[in-house]
Amino acid sequence: MTVWTAVGDALFLLAAVPIAYSLAAMLIGQEFFSGPKRSAAGEPPASEFTPPISILKPIRGLDRETYENYASFCRQDYPEFEILFCVSDETDPAVPVIRQIIRDFSGRDFSGRDCPERAIRLLVGAEPLGASDKVNKLCRMAREARHEILIVSDSDVRVEPGFLQAIAEPFRDATVSGVTCLYRGSTDGSFAADLEALGNSADFAPGVLVAWALGGRKLDFMLGAVMATTKKFLSEIGGFEALADYFCDDYELGNRLATRGRVELSRFPVDIVYPRETVGEAFRHQIRWNLSIRYSQPWGHFGLIFAQWVPWAVLLAACVSWRAGLAYLAIALLLRWSALAVIGYQGMKDRRAMRHFWWLLLRDPFGFIVWLASFFPQRIHWRDRKFLVRDKRLVPSD
Repeated sequence: MTVWTAVGDALFLLAAVPIAYSLAAMLIGQEFFSGPKRSAAGEPPASEFTPPISILKPIRGLDRETYENYASFCRQDYPEFEILFCVSDETDPAVPVIRQIIRDFSGRDFSGRDCPERAIRLLVGAEPLGASDKVNKLCRMAREARHEILIVSDSDVRVEPGFLQAIAEPFRDATVSGVTCLYRGSTDGSFAADLEALGNSADFAPGVLVAWALGGRKLDFMLGAVMATTKKFLSEIGGFEALADYFCDDYELGNRLATRGRVELSRFPVDIVYPRETVGEAFRHQIRWNLSIRYSQPWGHFGLIFAQWVPWAVLLAACVSWRAGLAYLAIALLLRWSALAVIGYQGMKDRRAMRHFWWLLLRDPFGFIVWLASFFPQRIHWRDRKFLVRDKRLVPSD
């Protein structure tokens, strides 16, 4: 056997890993979404377990369709819950929208009937305990929340009916310390936003599901769109105060809660409402997402090379033959599309997944370039602020 033949054999073996990964993700997705059935509207089965809930929403600025994002939480058909919004100051442009939400929904249920158990409050200002403005706000909201179960949700999240019931249900088990959700992208149809949103169903969700399976059908991290826990477990890990300087507060929260109990992945997906954005803005957003993995799970970030077919197809074409590279590309895309159909379309009900599945020919090279770029030192752009990351912590940068 020549050296060149040995190199070719090794390359084929390494290139087989992304193929196996896509196949595994598809099979795991079938298992995961074949759990408790939902109605045609996406609602989980009704349950008598309906503990009161506090929803915490740290706010900074406006998102696309802000009012509808907030209103989707207010329209939940759930016996007792409250929503706490927190802004830095009265000049935040989201304040008028929040006040309108309070006028429209406070004390009334989703159909407009009187509902004294429903409270919506606006908190202004939070003690600067750390570099993370978001976590500073969570510290205040957690102290002022009235109920034991806390759900943290980003401002650009929109939910469907049945969301609160789905998140509350796992807490029936006293060993469950946290619950988090997969999410799909909702866009205005702009190219860059659609390209980025496709990654939620094609890349992010499969990666989370593989981690869920390898972790024994549980997680040791959370996803920032929705993070639920209880005051009891939160106090055991030092409260949100312990996370006030961390870049990846969602990972840190889930990782610490996993040492106290079980972090569950809900089968109820939510929507992230993407703004209209340029390709450059989408690139920076994806860089930040990759950096969050790099700083929280360095080996997991490096291992993403084995979740991508692009570099292996290029290497096979260059080092073996163009026919080998083309055959590999065809097999890889077939499995990628199959996994997208199972996880994105069937499981997460992401209708864009199938409309744009050909975009994987663009999305995957884009994702590989982002992954390569994330190995270089980066400033974190968060709303209108810039940070460096040192030992997983945010350091303000001018």
